[in-house]
Amino acid sequence: MYHPTVSLATLATTRTPTLRRRQWLATLPVLGAALVAPRLVYAAASTPIEVWKDPSCGCCHDWIEHMQANGFDFTIHDSGNTAVRTRLGLPQKLGSCHTALVGGYLIEGHVPASDVRALLQQKPQALGLAVPGMPVGSPGMDGPAYGNRRDPYDVLLVARDGSTRIFKRYHQKASA
Repeated sequence: MYHPTVSLATLATTRTPTLRRRQWLATLPVLGAALVAPRLVYAAASTPIEVWKDPSCGCCHDWIEHMQANGFDFTIHDSGNTAVRTRLGLPQKLGSCHTALVGGYLIEGHVPASDVRALLQQKPQALGLAVPGMPVGSPGMDGPAYGNRRDPYDVLLVARDGSTRIFKRYHQKASA
């Protein structure tokens, strides 16, 4: 508003700090969002997964750590996995030491996180993925405790009728 006793120059100099202050205050929500956004992205990137395992199984714990390092957020049941495996319809011959559920899919055994991510992205009509037994070199069955040995193994895509096909092969041996 123009007042006859105040010059335009005076108005400009008195309004400038107010405008700057308003502009600065207007940027606060943007700055706050920039600080919070990485946490929201991380939270959004984590995928909930539920696992049943024996409470004393060390390799199950190591597999869980592998999965957590790859953005999975766990609910853990230390009650064993035989009953849940049967309830979910996985043939016993495909069994391993832990059973998990993620995104509506069953994950049996030491399946690499990258294969679980691929399954969730591809969304095939299937029961889930399985790595039968406990192959040395698979996630949770790797590292110095196993002499860095890598045995060949397959990740199997398990159909709802229990049949399988190879989802991914891991057949490289570590050099001695």
